[in-house]
Amino acid sequence: MRRSLLGRLLAVSALVAACSVAATAWIAVQTTSGAIKQEQGQNLTADARIYDTLLDYAARNPTWDGVGATVRELARESGRRVALTTQGRQPLADSATAATAPALPPQASAVVDPLSVDTVLAARGTDGRGTAADRIDPRAVGPFRLSAADSRTLRRTADDKVACLNRAGIASDVVVGASGRPRVQIVGNDPERALGTRCDLAALDTLTRSEQKALDALTELADACLKRQGREGVQLNSDLSWGDPAAAPAPGEPGPMVPRVPLPAPVPTPREAAEPSVVTPERTGENDRAIASCVSAARSEQLSSYVASPALLFIGDEGGATLPGFDLSPANTARIAGAAALVLALTVGASVFAGARLVRPLHALTGAAQRMRDGEQPESVPVSGDDEVGRLAAAFNDMSAHRARLEEQRKAMVSDVAHELRTPLSNIRGWLEAAQDGLADPDPAFVSSLLEEAVLLQHIIDDLQDLAAADAGVLRLHPESVEIRELLGQVAAAHQARAENAGVALSVTATVPGPALRADPVRLRQAVGNLVSNAVRHTPEGGRVTLCAYAHEEGDGTVLVEVTDTGSGIPPEDLPHVFDRFWRAEKSRSRRTGGSGLGLAIVRKLVEAHGGTVDATSAEGEGSTFVLRLPGTTPPGP
Repeated sequence: MRRSLLGRLLAVSALVAACSVAATAWIAVQTTSGAIKQEQGQNLTADARIYDTLLDYAARNPTWDGVGATVRELARESGRRVALTTQGRQPLADSATAATAPALPPQASAVVDPLSVDTVLAARGTDGRGTAADRIDPRAVGPFRLSAADSRTLRRTADDKVACLNRAGIASDVVVGASGRPRVQIVGNDPERALGTRCDLAALDTLTRSEQKALDALTELADACLKRQGREGVQLNSDLSWGDPAAAPAPGEPGPMVPRVPLPAPVPTPREAAEPSVVTPERTGENDRAIASCVSAARSEQLSSYVASPALLFIGDEGGATLPGFDLSPANTARIAGAAALVLALTVGASVFAGARLVRPLHALTGAAQRMRDGEQPESVPVSGDDEVGRLAAAFNDMSAHRARLEEQRKAMVSDVAHELRTPLSNIRGWLEAAQDGLADPDPAFVSSLLEEAVLLQHIIDDLQDLAAADAGVLRLHPESVEIRELLGQVAAAHQARAENAGVALSVTATVPGPALRADPVRLRQAVGNLVSNAVRHTPEGGRVTLCAYAHEEGDGTVLVEVTDTGSGIPPEDLPHVFDRFWRAEKSRSRRTGGSGLGLAIVRKLVEAHGGTVDATSAEGEGSTFVLRLPGTTPPGP
């Protein structure tokens, strides 16, 4: 981490982000979870109550006419927007003003249909009362609704029975169902307590003429459904069970097959009507399931003309959203603002601290680069550490030192080239002026001297031209199969006379058989010749220069060419610079004694143009070895 600026920045950023996320999450959970739960609970309860109220209206009225007042009252009490439309989305009633009302959402909150009740909303809106098992609202009684006269008559009878039970010490009360039929409910919901009294409750079980008529009509509809299925008809009892009437339960108890519904007498309480029936084992067959399905379908058919048609219910806030939002309290708002300010301050502080440490060395690098651009002497910048910025500063210092060396070499090159060109040109000019003044005769010795000086100029110009072509990438090669032993022999023969004059032994050894190399023979001879010429020049009398070629030991086809001498060697501090152009270890040497410093630079460029590399090793006072690594071809087999 200490060596990586990027790692430190990532760590600081991750720490700040983690603190921000943790603080935001904690505040959000603490300040909004309770409010969200409370708001959601209130909304669900209010929605269920709205749904139950409109469901009751639909169960008691054959149309939606006049529901507008109920819708507006529900909207006023809940603070919500309430809208009813047909299933084709034609408006029936809307608590919002038509001119300013936003468009209704694409999805309705519920479908208000007393013949197919949403059991979840109905259960929440009626304190757990729920609906019948066939999803028909218990308040939809249709033709089973009693007339006012029948209801008053039965109510007087029920009051007499309650008075009788009270005198017997049994607490009871009268409960009136949705159809208007009263019944006696014993406190504790234990009807068997009335069996030992003289208060006969059977008088309340007799159906009125209108109820019997409605029950007969329902039986006919159920029989028609069963006959379409090839089954026998049934006779429905007062609690919509079928089979033996003696098996029908006592008033107030659930029926044996289908859920109890508040239709004919005896009518159970709404809570009892929602409870599932107690299905006896002998009535769970396929025939009983078919009868139950037909009874449910018959009820829906019988009630369809007495209840309102299905309608789409939309519940939202006053702005049109489906779920309303909530406002944070001033205290919670202040806590959120304070935590946000603290996180912001920490983030700014950490960023400023990290940024200052990052920008300070960058400013130093920028200033040093600008001073170099203005031509001032290159200078080093302080290296603060071993991270990315520290390594950048170290690289800048190396670049600055390298630039200074290049500038020195450039100046030395200009001086060397001027000196190298001036000497032969001065000699040629002097001889020509002497001939012009008649002081020298243009004999063969005179012409030979001028030719030697011209050849010297040509060598300098050729070296500079080769380097310029290599730098520009336009150095042309003409590769062909090369016999490496033959090429080394040609180079040795070309330098043999010079080596003998210097008293140096020149020999060739090669272990690479056949044409194992594809290269430009002219350029390759030039590169090896420069090395040999340099080796002979720096080897004292009695020394030895050896040319050797062999295949790389790893068998990758690489051909190695070595030029080894027993000369004075190269000091370790000068070895990295031997291939730099215009570099010479002894600045006082002229081209006649030490060259212009272009030969080894040309060697490196020529080898790199062939796709190879060149290296040098040396021991001061013992000699030097230059190795050319050239990509070769696989030699022919034996």
